[in-house]
Amino acid sequence: MLQVYLVRHGETVWNAARRIQGQSDSPLTEKGEQQAQQVGERMKSQGITHVIASDLGRTRRTAEIIADACGCKVTVDARLRELNMGCLEQRPLDGLTPEEESWRKTLVDGTQDGRIPGGESMLEMATRMHEALNALLELPAGSRPLIVSHGMALGVLVSTLLGLPAHAERRLRLRNCSISRVDHQQSAWLAAGWVVETAGDVSHLDAPALDELQR
Repeated sequence: MLQVYLVRHGETVWNAARRIQGQSDSPLTEKGEQQAQQVGERMKSQGITHVIASDLGRTRRTAEIIADACGCKVTVDARLRELNMGCLEQRPLDGLTPEEESWRKTLVDGTQDGRIPGGESMLEMATRMHEALNALLELPAGSRPLIVSHGMALGVLVSTLLGLPAHAERRLRLRNCSISRVDHQQSAWLAAGWVVETAGDVSHLDAPALDELQR
């Protein structure tokens, strides 16, 4: 059985300011750095052998802190990037026009072909996320990898592993530096392949993490 831990990056300047990030980037806040350190403390006893991160700065920094605690190196995989949010990237969430907000809402309300102009669909993101996850099956026996990615990217990955379509209503909250786990296994009582063991655990954090979509 292969166990894979999934970690969302720590809080960023734009998370705190409620700005849309997507594949644009902003640095971790001091709180975000502390959150990553708390993940490292939690995971250093779990035998992590590989830390794989999205190539964006906020995930790489989170991964570096965790990997340092776990005694391993960071590799990057661009397939783990956040959803491309097109023309709305870098915009304040509270400053969108009604039309722009309607574009954004198609990503969370179950619209099958929803996308922001210039961006990508949830299905396109889900496809690359599954490719990145399945690549871990090629790791040596006994490996225990940890992925550092993004809120929407990890949310669509977990949701689609549960059998939901990529465009399903977004109802899984994965806060900054939350930890989830998926296992690849053969079970008499579960479908063969990837199963979700835990999702969105923040018990290791000393204060609630922010969610960029929460008011």
